[in-house]
Amino acid sequence: MARDSVRKRLLGSTLHFACLFFLWRGIAAQIRYTIHEELKVGTTVGNIAKDLGFDSATLPGRNLRIVTGTKQELFQVNQRDGALFVSDRIDREELCVKTSPCLVTLKAVIENPLEMHQINVEITDVNDNPPSFTEENYHLEILESVTTGTRFQLEGAHDPDIGINELQSYKLSQNQYFRLETDEFGEEGKTPFLILQKQLDREHTGSIHLLLTALDGGKPQKSGTLNISIIVLDVNDNTPVCNKSKYIVSVKENAPEGTFLVRVDASDADAGVNGEISFSLRSKFRNGASDLFSLDNKTGELRIKSGLDFEEKQVYDLKILASDKGAWPLSTHCNVVVKVEDVNDNQPEIDVTSLSSRIPEDAPPGTVVGLIGVTDLDSGMNGQVVCSVPLDVPFDLKQSSDGHFYSLITKEHLDKESKATYSIEISAKDLGTPPLVTTKTIQVDIEDVNDNSPLFSQSPYTFYLPENNKPGMSIFTVRANDRDDGDNARVSYSLDRKSPAHGVTSFLNINEDNGTIYALKSFDFETVKIFQFHVIAKDAGTPPLSSNVTVNVFILDQNDNLPAILSPVSANGSAEGVEEIPRNVNAGHLVSKVRAYDADVGYNGWLLFSLLEVSDHTLFGLDRYTGQIRTLRPFTETDDARHKLVIIVKDNGNISLSATATVIVNLVEPKEAFAASDVKSATNNDEENNMTFYLIITLASVSVLFLISIIVLMVMQCSKPTDYSSKYLQDTNYDGTLCHSIQYRSGDKRYMLVGPRMSIGSTIVPGSNRNTLVIPDRRRRASEEDAYAE
Repeated sequence: MARDSVRKRLLGSTLHFACLFFLWRGIAAQIRYTIHEELKVGTTVGNIAKDLGFDSATLPGRNLRIVTGTKQELFQVNQRDGALFVSDRIDREELCVKTSPCLVTLKAVIENPLEMHQINVEITDVNDNPPSFTEENYHLEILESVTTGTRFQLEGAHDPDIGINELQSYKLSQNQYFRLETDEFGEEGKTPFLILQKQLDREHTGSIHLLLTALDGGKPQKSGTLNISIIVLDVNDNTPVCNKSKYIVSVKENAPEGTFLVRVDASDADAGVNGEISFSLRSKFRNGASDLFSLDNKTGELRIKSGLDFEEKQVYDLKILASDKGAWPLSTHCNVVVKVEDVNDNQPEIDVTSLSSRIPEDAPPGTVVGLIGVTDLDSGMNGQVVCSVPLDVPFDLKQSSDGHFYSLITKEHLDKESKATYSIEISAKDLGTPPLVTTKTIQVDIEDVNDNSPLFSQSPYTFYLPENNKPGMSIFTVRANDRDDGDNARVSYSLDRKSPAHGVTSFLNINEDNGTIYALKSFDFETVKIFQFHVIAKDAGTPPLSSNVTVNVFILDQNDNLPAILSPVSANGSAEGVEEIPRNVNAGHLVSKVRAYDADVGYNGWLLFSLLEVSDHTLFGLDRYTGQIRTLRPFTETDDARHKLVIIVKDNGNISLSATATVIVNLVEPKEAFAASDVKSATNNDEENNMTFYLIITLASVSVLFLISIIVLMVMQCSKPTDYSSKYLQDTNYDGTLCHSIQYRSGDKRYMLVGPRMSIGSTIVPGSNRNTLVIPDRRRRASEEDAYAE
């Protein structure tokens, strides 16, 4: 019985793996071999690599292996040359019982790339089992009154071989009372019957001994014998008769112990104890049925004794002996067929045959990740299984033609930066009622590939750098991030020295690890007001990816230039001048005008004039903005004829810088003044011509710088996002100091780039972009100027 149980399990596993699948991306062919059972271990079955067309040179590295799906590994493969050989004893009867052909289905799995191939090995029978009877001796009691032609059924022999090698015939030893007939009967195959051909006479012959021989058709032929002992009984001459020749009953496999199956009825024409019938199951059954059923010997009720299992056996042929209670009891066999019906009592099983636990994120849709086998020991709809994965994962299952295998594939493009690991729950659900479900979770890690370029935190960058910076010090930092991992996300920085701004980048250096930019020289606002260059960020992936960003740098003015006196200027170059005016001039007469220039801009270039030294404060006044010297009252006879005025010119920087000019005023009589006017006019004409020439050069330089600034700002605005609008205005007021200003607006703020002069009211406000000039509201500025003038 233990051997039958092992045979059943092996048969179930073999049938389960007999239908392999070949997926559209994972298989190439299927092959079939035929061998005899009982081959020696190590016998070569065939060469898988040659038959499937594998390259023998790459075979050792592709991990060729055999998966049988059973606990008993009957075959192995040589991974060096692909030869399939026998690795264990092969008994066809143990594997397939009576199934023909006997197929062992193998899965040949090979990697790089991942493939699965089906191999069917047909095991052919050899005549290695003789026919055998359950018992060596059989005892039969027969009444002497039995009529000729009566049939007596005997226990048939069993031969596990098949085909020509299985049981073919019976032979009875020579005798005068009985002849032999053979009938086909269900699962038992050929069943022998003794036919009485001569009336028995107990007084003449009390016992008969016969030898029944069972023969198979193999070469050489094998046989088995049964010793039959017949006791001739007297008187009780009526044999019990079954009401039905065969009882057929169906029962669910999960029917509980004690479940009633059928009642066997038999009758006996005799009276008294000779007509009383008792029932019994045969004491021994090759299929172990006596352990599964119980029989009431009086009523003939057949019940379940222990649990049935459809997956082990679906039909039981029972022989129930109906015997009377005569002194020499007569008996007959009643046949009962119990059909076991399947119920959904087995959950689906999931077997991950092969799995690639790590796949690159650039794997195309349809890439095979793993091969999955699904089995259910139930039959019919209870054994049909549907597999699925959640809809919210980028994976899908493709079913094989037989429905027992699936390939796990990618159904869309993957992105490691969005999700690096997937826990995929595979659900296997049968179609029974109610359905049974099994789940299994596998983990797939996504490998990073270099598919993201570094991304700068701003584009473009705008920095404001005060002039006179210290060479070698860091001036600002750019930063770029890469969404990849590892070396693919390690960013290095460099300056684009091939761009048109190569001349500027020669004075800059960058830390390739953190993006800090250093100035190798000190910048001068009066030389360079704005410059632009490009920074390249490149990752360390293979191949590397890069991006660049434009950096705009505005140089901020510092108060590092002294005011320069343009007039008066003496012949030796000193800031001194002599003015002669008539004594009879009225108050408000223009005596002279001090002209000055500061190369700085804004407050640093805004000049104010004041009297540092004057001989008489009541005579002369100085306009602090224009530098004009005028008389405050008419001259009197008591006033000195010579007056010395020292004018100091200061800028409005945080640390004010200044210069002085000296004007000597000589008072002359009107006639003398008229006479000297001709001489002075000629001199003044020369001086005015020189002054005009210098003013023209200065104004032209300022205009060129102004136009360059306008062009640079327009380029910057075009490169910015469209939601930043800028407006440019030019202040053309000129009051004698060579100056100009450029204003622009961005959002709610107004900014100013200033030349040598900036109007009153401008302030320098520190902000996130270092020193940015912000222009307050004009109305507020006007009120401040009025207050300042007062």
